[in-house]
Amino acid sequence: QKTTPNVSSTLYILFLILSHSLISSMAHQHEFQTGLAGGEVTLNCTGILPDSKLPRDTVVHWKYYDTPLWYMEKGRSWKTFNADRFVIKMQYKQLWVRNLKLSDAGIYTCEYGTHKVRTSLHIFKLMISLDGHFLQNEVPELILMQNSSSPLLDLRITLFDSNNNTVMPELQNKSRQKYIMNLKKLEAVDSGTWVCQVHSDSPLIDQNIPFAVKVLGFQNPNLERKYATVDSSVILSWHLNTQKIKWKEGFTGQLNWKQQESANPHELLDFNVTAQGQLHETKKSSNFLFEIPERKPESTIEVKLPKVHFNHSGQYQCQLEYQGRHAQSKIELVVMKVSAKPVGPLSRGANMTLTCQVSGPLQPNAYLRWERVNGTKMDIKNSKHNEVKLEVNISVAGLWSCHLIEDSDRKISLHYHVEEAAVWTNYVIIGASVGGSLLVFALGCLCIISNISWQRRRQRAKRMAQARQHLLENKTCQCQQ
Repeated sequence: QKTTPNVSSTLYILFLILSHSLISSMAHQHEFQTGLAGGEVTLNCTGILPDSKLPRDTVVHWKYYDTPLWYMEKGRSWKTFNADRFVIKMQYKQLWVRNLKLSDAGIYTCEYGTHKVRTSLHIFKLMISLDGHFLQNEVPELILMQNSSSPLLDLRITLFDSNNNTVMPELQNKSRQKYIMNLKKLEAVDSGTWVCQVHSDSPLIDQNIPFAVKVLGFQNPNLERKYATVDSSVILSWHLNTQKIKWKEGFTGQLNWKQQESANPHELLDFNVTAQGQLHETKKSSNFLFEIPERKPESTIEVKLPKVHFNHSGQYQCQLEYQGRHAQSKIELVVMKVSAKPVGPLSRGANMTLTCQVSGPLQPNAYLRWERVNGTKMDIKNSKHNEVKLEVNISVAGLWSCHLIEDSDRKISLHYHVEEAAVWTNYVIIGASVGGSLLVFALGCLCIISNISWQRRRQRAKRMAQARQHLLENKTCQCQQ
């Protein structure tokens, strides 16, 4: 007799197979986790009950590959690993690993009852050259390493600087074990926390690895231009960023001056900054007239020129030195002077030449201008491109000003007052009377004299007095007759 299969029995068998597969998959779980060298990670014994609900006869094992790490049976436990770096969090039997190393990567297994939880731990290690301490314009080297139990991943790496701007590194070497990258030239504003973002599609990894960058340098631009007039006072300052970035290393430096780029530098002072941030300065030059102000902002190198000379112009360079490396910042001092030929005063109808001169080359967008205060457009003259000396011929007295102008901005001005020559008027009156009537003989002489010496005026006055006395004597003789 031919029998037909029992449909309900078939379904039951399928249900048992599926249930067994589901239970098996739940009993053997596979997890993936990442960690950073030097950091810590917690590996879960997934699905285990907390201590309060865990039967006393439960046996729990933690293994690294086949090496036992921790064992618990009937409330008693044994440690077989480094207790300083591997700790069990008892409530859920989690494995806490501290101070991770690349060699800690691999398979960790938690077993309890029929459950087995396998965790693949993938370790990244990020290293930055010079321990993250740089000077301006230096290029850091970044090394990313990885270790895993499975074949190493092909990673995509993106960098973000302290201002969250994307930085494209220059890849020097790429193996799946080690990525060597050069970053950009650093500036003082790049100090802060950077982020190395590591990405993989399979297994899915989006790991952000922060790292610190400290750039010792100046808050001034690399080249600053300062303007001064002859006989004025000026203060030159370099603001270090040591306090801002909490630089905890000692360093030294010096301040040099040279009038021209090709000239030999002249050392003005040297200084050192301790790890506690204390600044000590020593004056080195006795020939160059300058002062070191006592009161100034913290972490500031500052000198004062109390009376600027035209030959004080040039480049003032402040240089830092740290572990044999150097960084520098320059201030270019531009000095202006004015003069007149002849010196004056200006006689009516005469001419005078005013000269305005600056000590160094001007920027392409800069020029000199002479103008008379409260004058007309005819009293304005501008220099040509690259002219550092501007002359103007004048015939009108008054206050004249020379300006150095960059992009319509007056950087500096110097005034020259042209005096008008004095006008002298002399009157001589001689009088006489005849026969009771007063006959007045008057001789008036009006003289307008320019640039006559005091001695010549005295001689003329003496001659006029003698003439007057002679006429009075003649009048007396006529009366007696």
